Amino acid sequence: MTGLRDLPTTARAIAGAAATAVDAAVRRDADALEAAAATLAATEGSGLVLGSVVRLLLEEDNSDGLGADEVRAALVDCVTQASTWAADVDPHAVLVLLASALGVHDPDNAEVPDPSPRELARHGALLTASLLGPRPIDRYLTTAFTEIRRHELHDDH
Repeated sequence: MTGLRDLPTTARAIAGAAATAVDAAVRRDADALEAAAATLAATEGSGLVLGSVVRLLLEEDNSDGLGADEVRAALVDCVTQASTWAADVDPHAVLVLLASALGVHDPDNAEVPDPSPRELARHGALLTASLLGPRPIDRYLTTAFTEIRRHELHDDH
C-alpha cells in the first residue's frame, strides 16, 4: 500500500473519520470534535485503527523502550492539553485507550466500566492529537492499516 487513496472503500471511510476527528482535536475545535467523534464511534473498526496509530506513535516517541513513566506522561500530557478547551476530559478513558493500544487492557476484568464508544472515539482523537503533535496523520494511518492487514493475513494461515 502506498497511501490512503489506495485503501479499500471501508478502510478509506475509517481513515477519513479518524483523520477528521484528530484534525478537530489538533485545531481544538470542540464542536467539530463532537461531530467527528459521533461519526468515528459509528464507524466499525475505527478503534482498532486509532489504537494502532497510538501504539505506533508511542513506539516512535520512545524508541529506547516504553515503561510506566512514558505511559503516565502520555496520559498527563493528553489530559492537560485537552482540558484547556475540551469539555469533560476523562483520564480513565485515556488510560483505557493507552492500555488497549498496548494490548494490556481486559474489558471483562475492569473494575470500572469502559466509557461508551462515543467517549472512546472522542478521547481517542484527543490522545492521538496529543501524541501526534505537528506530524501529519496520514503516514501513521497507512502504516496502521498495513500492520492490521498483515496480522489478518497471518491469522488466516
